This record gives sequence, C-alpha cells and structure tokens, in this order.
Amino acid sequence: MRARLRFGTSAVVAGTALALGGLQGASAGTQTVEDVSTPAKVCVGARPEGSLAGHGAPEDTPLDRTLGYVDGLAYGRHANVFTGLVVDEDGRAVEIYRIPSEAFDTDVCGAAEQGVTVRLYDRDINEKDLNALSDRIGDDMRRWDGTFSMRSVGLDGTGHVHIGVDDPGTAEPILREAYGDQNAKYLRIEYEPQAELL
Repeated sequence: MRARLRFGTSAVVAGTALALGGLQGASAGTQTVEDVSTPAKVCVGARPEGSLAGHGAPEDTPLDRTLGYVDGLAYGRHANVFTGLVVDEDGRAVEIYRIPSEAFDTDVCGAAEQGVTVRLYDRDINEKDLNALSDRIGDDMRRWDGTFSMRSVGLDGTGHVHIGVDDPGTAEPILREAYGDQNAKYLRIEYEPQAELL
C-alpha cells in the first residue's frame, strides 16, 4: 500500500481551509519538478531496529520511527529544504522530496532504521512556498463558478498542488494562465467527482 502522508500541508476542500505548519524559501538553479522522474539518491537504513527512541512508540515499525524522525527534521533544522513525502508501507520505504541538501540527506539516511528504504527526489520549491500557492488557489475556489467547478485543493506530497475539478479540459488552461508560468509546473489538475454527504 502506497499512502500519501501530508505533514504540515494546506488543504482546501469545498471551500474549507486547513492550514498546518509551513516552511520557507525556494532555491534557484536546481532541477525543476518536470525534470525529475527518478530518485537523486537512494539509501537503505542501517541503524539498529528500535534505536530511534523518542520518535515513536515501542510497538511502532522501523518505518514509523524513521518517519517520526524525518518529521522532526522537516519542521526543524531542515525546514527550508523540505517539500513533502510519500510513504510506501508495503515496500517499507519513504519517498522524500526536497530542495537538494547534503546535510538533510546525511541526516535522513543516517537515521533510517534497518530495512527502511529512503528515496530522495530533487525539487526546486519547499513546502512553505507550495502551501502559499495552494492557499492562493483555495482563496479563488468560487472564482471559476459557471466555467468549471473547483472541488478540492491541497498538496500531494511530491511537490505539486493537486486541484480537483469537474472539467479538467476547461480548467487546466485557465488555471495555468491565472497562476503564471512559474507556478504552472507545480499544478496537477485532475477530475474529481462531486463530494456527497453520507
């Protein structure tokens, strides 16, 4: 099972905003989102199982404890480079998206417990800046009513803002133009059905 884990992201669904955490500063001169399809670095944890005391409960898995440690880095001393992450529970792996940083990579790879695979991907934006873009789009949720229906906005963990709409063919060119060429590469516009109350 591959799950998207959203630490500190913004999400807007049907006009409701949830804002948690945030990071700062993007870096120029690194690869763009479109340039990256394979990890820049892969490491397999060597730290003894259970050695990350204080980063999860004793009954947690090595992956859980490693994620607890990564969370501390992402919202601590490496907040300016962290973009997001996706968890592959079945593969005992975590895919981390970040602005390239040798210090961050060394900290993450050195902390991963045995059996945990860490895949690091280059991005040119951090989570704080993605959250700001997501919030800006969320503020415009009803702006497009009558042309298309925007149903959700939020970060996907991989360095993109996911936008759920009723008509992607109509929405995509409008949204890409509205938020500019610099931001368009971070947008993932997909069909999303109307939410129903159960």
